[in-house]
Amino acid sequence: MTILKPTPGTHPRRRLVASPGAWLVWGGVAFFLVGLLGVVGSVVVNSFGTRWFDAWLPEGATTRWYTQAWQDFGLSDLIVVTVQVAAAVVVLSLLIGVPAAYVLARRDFPGKKLIYLAFLLPILMPPITYGIPLATVLYKFGFAGNLSGVVLANLVPSVPFVIMTMTPFIEQIDPSIERAARMCGAGLRAVFVRILAPLLIPGILAAGILVLVRTVGMFELTFLTAGPDSQTLIVALFHSMSAAGIRAQQSVDAMAVIYTAMMLILLVIALRFVNPTQLVARVKEDPEP
Repeated sequence: MTILKPTPGTHPRRRLVASPGAWLVWGGVAFFLVGLLGVVGSVVVNSFGTRWFDAWLPEGATTRWYTQAWQDFGLSDLIVVTVQVAAAVVVLSLLIGVPAAYVLARRDFPGKKLIYLAFLLPILMPPITYGIPLATVLYKFGFAGNLSGVVLANLVPSVPFVIMTMTPFIEQIDPSIERAARMCGAGLRAVFVRILAPLLIPGILAAGILVLVRTVGMFELTFLTAGPDSQTLIVALFHSMSAAGIRAQQSVDAMAVIYTAMMLILLVIALRFVNPTQLVARVKEDPEP
């Protein structure tokens, strides 16, 4: 095997060497990103344009479409409802999901794997598949059509999501810490509040932020259970595009830009506090011999 050394005073040339399959994959990724940027960019540009016909760019720029969208669609009320729904879902999901995750992480009992499977189903299945019968039940008992119905519907996938997120965090905590606290006279509540809670803060924060992002972006369940006064921003965006009447496309695009900006902010915050590898891997220390 001969190694070719570069001539002194010259810089070696670096060549990108990859298999045809790798080039095909990267080409597909590049094509997808270019298409995505084109769609998003056209919406953003149109939301600031005055008129846009048969040209690469609009004839002029203005911000009046944002003002019109804010007034016509009542975005202030929609944002308040969205925040109320998201906050309620996050708090209730954590209150229910964290204790349930603790039980699943610390206890072994018959049917545990079946319970895990039951919690996975709302996460893996498309929401529309169980959203229609769920909405039927909520309407039958008078919960749908208001904020309580929207919150209850969003709890169905959110609570299992918290459980699946928190279980790996709890499994990483050494159970001997809890046993030592109990030997010192601490009760179950004291162990959970004073010992486990500080250790679980990163996991609780991660689960809460992810549930927040998921709830704000949940369309199917919210659409099926929301009433006129309980629509979130994404449902109102759909109605603005499909409802009867004539409205400027620029104002609808402005509303879409506001929703996209809000989702991007939430995603940036989520990635700031959440390590994606924590959601797909369960780290358990090997037991000592």
